[in-house]
Amino acid sequence: MLNRLLPASGPGRVLALATLFLTMGQGAFMTCSALYFTTVVGISVPQLGLGLTIAGAVGLFAGVPLGHMADRHGGRETAALLIALNGLAAAGYLAVGSFAQFTVSACLFVVLERGGRAALQTAVAGTLRGADLVETRAYLRAITNVGVAVGAGFAGIALQLDSPAAFRTVLVLDALSFLVAAAVLTTLPKVAPVAAAPGGAGQPRLAVLRDRPFALVTALSAVLSLHAVLLEIVVPLWIAGHTDAPRWMVTALFLLNTANVVAFQVRIAKRVSELPLAVRAVRQAGFVLCAACVLFAASAADGMAMAVAFLLLAGAVHVYGEMVLSAGAWVIGFDLAPSDKQGQYQGFFFSGYAASAMIAPTFLTATVLQGGALGWLLLGGLFILAGLAMKPVVGWAERTRAPRLAHSG
Repeated sequence: MLNRLLPASGPGRVLALATLFLTMGQGAFMTCSALYFTTVVGISVPQLGLGLTIAGAVGLFAGVPLGHMADRHGGRETAALLIALNGLAAAGYLAVGSFAQFTVSACLFVVLERGGRAALQTAVAGTLRGADLVETRAYLRAITNVGVAVGAGFAGIALQLDSPAAFRTVLVLDALSFLVAAAVLTTLPKVAPVAAAPGGAGQPRLAVLRDRPFALVTALSAVLSLHAVLLEIVVPLWIAGHTDAPRWMVTALFLLNTANVVAFQVRIAKRVSELPLAVRAVRQAGFVLCAACVLFAASAADGMAMAVAFLLLAGAVHVYGEMVLSAGAWVIGFDLAPSDKQGQYQGFFFSGYAASAMIAPTFLTATVLQGGALGWLLLGGLFILAGLAMKPVVGWAERTRAPRLAHSG
């Protein structure tokens, strides 16, 4: 099964293996971290939320300067270094004993995580081209879901044991997963740092911060990324408070989502290999995600059978929209980034997702859980508007780039 989830050979397989180790560790950590910090360390739930919010804000744009460092010093070396340091930061959680220490540790962890992610994208762009790049990104998306699921399964043992030693073991394994992933990345082919484009001496070092079309592309992507927290936060609360469906439907929808991403993400991504197709995919995703919102709203109908049927249909439509959106966003984010600035541009592009993840819980609980069906329709309308707006904004971004960037290089 693992062979089917990994590229056949070459840099793509190395990147997929590194991603597998990273996501296994993070899947285990995410499953246990809240209980570890509240029951073992003794931090209150409000303090935990505040510390994570502060860390998210501090690390919001960390990927831009650290991605720029990867552009100038090489994606492989920078990614391996930042990911290894991220492992040390993860181990630092073992020494946390107060809210202040937790907040500082979380800030350091998030900054390195964002920087490592941006540098890793620089390594991807430096070692792969054209169809190989698109296909490998899809493999990474699929292997991410597998890694998180496997890590969460291991963490389930610690949750069952419910002891400080078990939780600390998970943290140690998480830290080791970063170090192993960093070691794996060092086997990538060495790619020379990208030289600044001609005339770059008169340009700002962090040019992405002045690229208004790309900033708007990132903002639209952030709106569409609101879908990412639906299954984690909104749908479980919606099922419990607004439908007659049994609680196990939460798990069923997670399994449905994971299985479909693993089975179909690569196949869908192969059809989205260039910028015009990517724009079309994002537009389609807006309508598909809107349809999922309508179906989730319909699950409030009386009767368990009707609720379950609408939820399963909504889950299937949602994951299709998610996969199409991911495929389109990958191509747009890479194609609009100058070849000598992939790191800082990917760091900035991911900051849109990070910002979306920060505001989504508050925004969506207020919109959907309090607004009911009308809230779902409002969210669906936002998805459609963002998807439709992507074409003219990408066109604006293309006109500011000469010559036009091509995905195939």
